Amino acid sequence: MGNWVVNHWLAVLCLVAWLGLNVFLFVHTFLKYEKDDKYYYTREILGVTLAVARASAFCLNFNSMLILIPVCRNLLSFLRGSFCSRTLRKSLDHNLTFHKLVAYMICIFTAIHIIAHLFNFERYSRSHHVTTITLASVLSSLHHDKEGGFWLNPIASPDMTVLYVTFTTIAGLSGVIITIALILMVTSSMEFIRRHYFELFWYTHHLFIIYMVCLWIHGLGGIVRSQTEKSMNESHPHKCAQSFEKWDDHDPDCKEPQFEGHPPESWKWTLAPFALYIFERFLLRFYRSQQKVVITKVVMHPSKVLELQMKKRGFSMEVGQYIFVNCPSISFLEWHPFTLTSAPEEDFFSIHIRAAGDWTENLIRVFEQQNSLIPRIEVDGPFGTASEDVFQYEVAVLVGAGIGVTPFASILKSIWFKLQHSDHKLKTQKIYFYWICRETGAFAWFKDLLTSLEQEMEESGKVGFLNYRLFLTGWNSNIAGHVALNFDKATDILTGLKQKTFFGRPMWDNEFSTIATTHPKSVVGVFLCGPLTLAKSLRKCCHQYSSLDPRKVQFYFNQENF
Repeated sequence: MGNWVVNHWLAVLCLVAWLGLNVFLFVHTFLKYEKDDKYYYTREILGVTLAVARASAFCLNFNSMLILIPVCRNLLSFLRGSFCSRTLRKSLDHNLTFHKLVAYMICIFTAIHIIAHLFNFERYSRSHHVTTITLASVLSSLHHDKEGGFWLNPIASPDMTVLYVTFTTIAGLSGVIITIALILMVTSSMEFIRRHYFELFWYTHHLFIIYMVCLWIHGLGGIVRSQTEKSMNESHPHKCAQSFEKWDDHDPDCKEPQFEGHPPESWKWTLAPFALYIFERFLLRFYRSQQKVVITKVVMHPSKVLELQMKKRGFSMEVGQYIFVNCPSISFLEWHPFTLTSAPEEDFFSIHIRAAGDWTENLIRVFEQQNSLIPRIEVDGPFGTASEDVFQYEVAVLVGAGIGVTPFASILKSIWFKLQHSDHKLKTQKIYFYWICRETGAFAWFKDLLTSLEQEMEESGKVGFLNYRLFLTGWNSNIAGHVALNFDKATDILTGLKQKTFFGRPMWDNEFSTIATTHPKSVVGVFLCGPLTLAKSLRKCCHQYSSLDPRKVQFYFNQENF
């Protein structure tokens, strides 16, 4: 754990600062509403839940301001590609993790805010039903029958119910809509739904627009009120609160207090990040989508994997980056992320698409059925990821699971070009590549690249530069028997490569131990595009096999996150 903190100190610092600001805002706002004299009469009816409701509201505004910044991909790509150090780039790679943490915090403060207001409305209602005359009952009856809106209790009479106020006031109705939108966005963001019903997640997540708009108007009704400045000067609560029974006598020293609501404040917190997100997500994407994309080649690989090779004017990429793709003939609104599998040195860019949901299945079907007319494709990007940093390490460990191999296709192709042209600027001295697949057909589209790399390394005298291992996790007795009969052949019977395919999963402790022993003083970058369970194993090994001595071997874990 200590090693992880050292490697991610900036991310830890940002996390601590964010938590600290939440605590500070909550405590500062709580004390303000708990101590300020202009809320004296409001506290007389509501008690401590006034301060709780307002403190949680301020924290909601703060986190709603932050929620969109981690998903402003153009901004993050600009920062990654500018003056950022490795430490800052690694912190930027945690953008979606931070986005989720902020969302969880919004849920927590929403729950606190709702519970506090449930108590508030109950106390507002109860103040009308007391049998004796109290300060709270007198305050609740003030000014409802007069012009000027100087009332304190939003429940105007004993006959008015909490439910009625909830659904007939701007604050109440917008609060209900905000809560429903938040519940739908959070529940549809669960891992299972994102993986298997991406369209549901994609559409539901755009309720954030409704969430933001309702947040802006939530304070229009002025439900939470304070004594006006003029009224404070004329009849300060410390002087007049105890003589509330004489307010009707028109005492010049203690007049009836007058109250006012607060103007909406949420828009001040959230408008700028919302405008930035809308600009880059809709306006910038619309501009890019109008730029013509020419599909130069369509290839259908085994295991239902579609390869698209494309050209676009002014398109420039780096290894490991990804793009968003839209096919208007399937859906005008849906944009899906795909890692680029081409190298920057190539005169085209390509993606590989596996059938994994309605949209991808429809896309593959459209290209399978096309005769002479190729469907139009729109592209937004490219955007940066952790894999861009692969050539910053002396030793790189690349781990791909299934279609998760795509970012490493770009890296390995780029290495092939660099070896061909004897690139002396290449800092990387050794690459370990692991590909884990369930079925043999998945190896087919990638083996040509590995064959070319094997040949190029032999011709350039760098046979040991790339150490790759392919692991098959799904097989039957027929495959095992076939492999056993042909084990003595020079090439693998499944892939045709010189490196034989392994059955099962890698023993990561053995692999990391070997790498640490072979490179005792190197900085090793470990890059994964795969499931969370695999990420946990690799992250644990990175911590375990990194030396406490910074001059010795250090493993840095990087995960594709889009």
